[in-house]
Amino acid sequence: MTLRNIQTALDQVPAPWQPHLLARLNDHEVKVVKLHGEFVWHTHPDTDEMFVVVSGVLTLQLRDGDVVLGPQDVYVVPRGVEHCPRADEEVSALLVELAGTQNTGDAGGALTSETRELPR
Repeated sequence: MTLRNIQTALDQVPAPWQPHLLARLNDHEVKVVKLHGEFVWHTHPDTDEMFVVVSGVLTLQLRDGDVVLGPQDVYVVPRGVEHCPRADEEVSALLVELAGTQNTGDAGGALTSETRELPR
């Protein structure tokens, strides 16, 4: 493992909805991602998903009401809970989830993106 800076890593993410691996922690991955626009409604049946907003405002749309996160806010979407991230302006965030978790969960589709490696 090498030392990583969160902002430097985020600066290397070229487009929204493309998670990049920042670090591994046991059987979990910490990813940097930029978010802009509305994602897809989906669930992760086998794992929780933690969102940490670095900058911007992220709305996590849930079937029973929205959760709005600002800078430095953390929210865990429990496994199996349907959600749809939305960012009206660009958001920089960290995601923490079980290694191998597909970003679109059970929905699949055009926004599905494999976790990418950051340039060294």
